[in-house]
Amino acid sequence: MNLDLDTVREIVRRALDEDVGSGDVTTNIVVPGDATTLGVITSKEDGILCGIDVARMVYEEIDPELEFEKLMADGTPLSFGAACARLMGRARSCLTGERVALNLVQRMSGVSTLTAEYVKAVEGTGAVIMDTRKTMPGLRVLDKYAVSVGGGRNHRYGLYDMVLIKSNHLEPAGGIEAAVRKVKEANGGGIKIEVEVSSLRDLDKALGAGVDQIMLDNMRVKDMERAVRMAAGRVKLEASGGINLENVRKVASTGVDYISVGALTHSASAVDMSLRLRQIGN
Repeated sequence: MNLDLDTVREIVRRALDEDVGSGDVTTNIVVPGDATTLGVITSKEDGILCGIDVARMVYEEIDPELEFEKLMADGTPLSFGAACARLMGRARSCLTGERVALNLVQRMSGVSTLTAEYVKAVEGTGAVIMDTRKTMPGLRVLDKYAVSVGGGRNHRYGLYDMVLIKSNHLEPAGGIEAAVRKVKEANGGGIKIEVEVSSLRDLDKALGAGVDQIMLDNMRVKDMERAVRMAAGRVKLEASGGINLENVRKVASTGVDYISVGALTHSASAVDMSLRLRQIGN
């Protein structure tokens, strides 16, 4: 997944408006305007780097004359003390952008790091780790990019680019068959259709309705194994619900094609990073 730079720049500007507002009063009072500095963004723990170019965009917005040298690319493994980027220029600019730049790169690195752990846990099974729409509001483009950097795959981006008929849709729609029929009549087969099922009985209905993908929601492992045999490769099967690092390999071993994990984006811990400055001149 490639980042939409216009969308990212809008996120950066909103974040700076929120944090800086009318100005960094502390820095502008105590730091001389002509002070220059060298700053280094370093990691304080292991992980997978993600978002370093987003951090660069933060400083581009604050001070286009500030030099930002990327020392690592997204996807690079991190260790304690690893230098990710070097900044040189006005001390005020470096300090004013510090929190926004670190907030973004730390969160994105946390998502890519957790995703990589899940990907490693299912290695060799053939199952693909996918994200969900359980992203931070307003930051979906960054969250989903971070998942891809960690080796995962993006599920639908939003409500508009794929049909996913969930349990709450079924009663007003009149059941699985009726819901799928309505979708096919409305779009002429032009959009991918997935149905969520929580029982083998509903799985059979979804298979008969001719959908592209079926989500096995909170199914027991034994039922997932039966579901894989029932589908016999006719559609892609996605396991979802209650999946964590302790049980994800067992789920993957059932033969499902995809495993969607909301925790990738709603529960990832930020990778701890810091920006250290030292004055080099006035």
